[in-house]
Amino acid sequence: MNDPVARNGADPDEPPGRPGATATLPPLRSKPALVVSHVPGPVFGPLAEAGAMVQLLGRVCWSALRHPTGYWRAVKDEVYNVLRLCWFPLILSAFTFCLLFAILALTFLILIGASNRYGQYFLIFNLRAFSPWINAMVVAGVVGAAMTADLGARKIREELDAFMVLGIDPVRELVLPRIITAAVMTCLLNLVSVVVGIVAGLVGVVYFGQVAPAIYFSTLFSNLTTIELGYALLKSALFGVAIGVICSYKGITSRGGAIGVGRAVNQAVVLSFAVIFIIDFFFTATMLGWAPSLNTAR
Repeated sequence: MNDPVARNGADPDEPPGRPGATATLPPLRSKPALVVSHVPGPVFGPLAEAGAMVQLLGRVCWSALRHPTGYWRAVKDEVYNVLRLCWFPLILSAFTFCLLFAILALTFLILIGASNRYGQYFLIFNLRAFSPWINAMVVAGVVGAAMTADLGARKIREELDAFMVLGIDPVRELVLPRIITAAVMTCLLNLVSVVVGIVAGLVGVVYFGQVAPAIYFSTLFSNLTTIELGYALLKSALFGVAIGVICSYKGITSRGGAIGVGRAVNQAVVLSFAVIFIIDFFFTATMLGWAPSLNTAR
């Protein structure tokens, strides 16, 4: 009775000047939302995409750990697809680039009179830097592009919506096996790349160098340690997880028909390349800090 609007016989929810209308309160905005609203679009867009990719990775990890069965058959099929697509370009790329580096390294070491140290330096370069990098590039360019195209095609055909209508989680059914396969196969294919690189180094020694193959293998295997190999495999696994998450996210969020899928494939591959360089830099710096013994060539 103390409300002046109610005493005048008007509806307290009715805005003044508009009889019969319902009052709408302005939306409440939290402090984080106010801060985000002032972030420029070119900065907010990549940050929002990075956050969405991290959320997708967390969702995949939670699904894999909570129910660790039911998706291994799909993983097996994806492993076969990765091997079928990657084995030839990986061997060709690793052999060609390692042979090129072997010739350049031999030429330089012969000039400074240190050709007998060729094996250890080649192994350090091959195992720490080149083999994980070229392996990840091949996986991102071949497998990542195919992964994004497949998921993008399913998206524009509304197959993902059909999965949800049927009560099937599309992330667990389609994304989870691909990310696991990308991580595992990038790690295992790195071993193939390392072996091919060692063979390329041997070819460089035999045909272009002045180093006996016995000296090459002696200095090479004296620097091949468990820590060195373990860090190389872990780096490759991180590369595979990043490739799987980026390409899966770009595929399931693609829109705009066939043109949109092609654009998503292009963005996924380029972004994977950039993230591979970033991970490589920080992981190598961290690895050398945690294992100081790797800073010494034997």
